[in-house]
Amino acid sequence: MTKFEKAKVEIVDEKTLSNGWTRLSGYQIDYTDSDGETHRLKREVYHRTPAATILLYDPKRGTVVLVRQFRLPVYLHDEPAWIIETPAGLLDGDEPETAIRREAMEETGFRVRDVRFLFKAYSSPGSSMELLHFFAASIDTTDRVSNGGGLAAEHEDIEVLQVPLGKAIAMVEQGEIADAKTIILLQWAMLNRELLS
Repeated sequence: MTKFEKAKVEIVDEKTLSNGWTRLSGYQIDYTDSDGETHRLKREVYHRTPAATILLYDPKRGTVVLVRQFRLPVYLHDEPAWIIETPAGLLDGDEPETAIRREAMEETGFRVRDVRFLFKAYSSPGSSMELLHFFAASIDTTDRVSNGGGLAAEHEDIEVLQVPLGKAIAMVEQGEIADAKTIILLQWAMLNRELLS
C-alpha cells in the first residue's frame, strides 16, 4: 500500500488557451489527496508530442557528436541562446527509432547503423506532456555522409560539433552545456563507457 491509495483525479474542465505551434490547455481538476480530501485545482498543460534524442559516440576517437542551435526560451532568460545539445526531434508519427535515425541524419549528417534504446523520460512532467525516448549509437568518420545542419525548409540553422567525451562533461560543469537531455546522455555515457565501444 502506498500513500496515494485514496488519491484520485477527475477532470472537471479543459479549455484551449493557445493552439499555435503546439496546444496549451487550461484544466480544472478535482484532486482527492492521500487523506481523502478533495480540492479543486487549476493546471496548465503544454501538449508537446513525443520526441527522441541520441548520443552519437565515436569510440575510436573518444568523441561525441553534438549540435548547436538557437533556442528562444534560453534567449528570453537573457542567456547565450545558441545552445549545445544532442541531436533530437519530434517523432512526427514515426516509431522512436525511425524518428531518431532521421533526425540524426538531418542534423548531423551521420548515418546511424546500430541504435541502442536506453530509456524514456518525461522532460518536465509538471507542465509538459513531452515524453523523450533516449538512444545511443556508435559511429565513425565513414558514417558521415552529408554535412547535416538541419532542413532548410524548416529554417534550421545547426552547427555540428565533435567533442571529446571528457571535454563535454567539463562543458557541463562549466555551464557551457545546459540542456537537460544532453546532460542526461553524457552522464549515461560516463557511467557506461564499456557499452559504447
